[in-house]
Amino acid sequence: MSRSVAPLLFLSVCLALSCGAPDVQRTTTDAGATPPKVLYLTHSAGFKHDVIPLSMRLLPEIGRQHGFEVVVTKDLTFLSREGLLPYDAVVFFTTGELPISDDDRRHFVEWLRSGKGFVGIHSATDTFYEWPEYGEIIGGYFDGHPWHQEVAVRVEDRSSPATRHLPERWVLTDEIYQFRNWDRSTRHVLLSLDPSSVDLGAKGVRRTDGDFALAWTSTYGDGRVFYTALGHRAGLWESPEYQRHLAGGIRWVLGVE
Repeated sequence: MSRSVAPLLFLSVCLALSCGAPDVQRTTTDAGATPPKVLYLTHSAGFKHDVIPLSMRLLPEIGRQHGFEVVVTKDLTFLSREGLLPYDAVVFFTTGELPISDDDRRHFVEWLRSGKGFVGIHSATDTFYEWPEYGEIIGGYFDGHPWHQEVAVRVEDRSSPATRHLPERWVLTDEIYQFRNWDRSTRHVLLSLDPSSVDLGAKGVRRTDGDFALAWTSTYGDGRVFYTALGHRAGLWESPEYQRHLAGGIRWVLGVE
């Protein structure tokens, strides 16, 4: 083999195998058309949920089944201007103050406002407390989890692709969040806790209005936002109902339904 051919062959092999690439897992659909691309970020700068490795395996498969490509990473460089360019939506399962620059924060806001999608799962509301724009995007901040038990969830809107497969009263077991800096008038609520299914006098309950929203949608500029507080437990991630809930929310922010 000539010396001029060898580097080209090495480059071709590296491109095929993603040599030297960040810690990323990719998946594609089997459809002929190019599917929308979704970045799944699982960086934990605070509490790390045990279910994250399972979610990293399952979300790409959910994407394959529902017509979108998923890239899984913990690498925060994907939140830069260049890193976001290939993606139609970003999904956060994160905690804490993620160490990204002010420039990257500004680029993320511009990217979302331009018509992209953002999805927050569970502890995405336990993220970026010191970034006001993020609070506006996500819609509220984690304010404790008074219950971790079987609960009844009310499906307030069964027309959404994230909820239309669910019964009016969805019984499940999960860690249930409450929120601060949350205002129902600024969000379209899809799911909420049935307060009759829990002890409202339990330790740590701070909301006095009995309004415990668990999933909602909103817009941000021309972008779309979907958040679900559910997703702490492996059993929920493995359930078809929850997988369709996530898939429907992602497809909604992508604008494909």
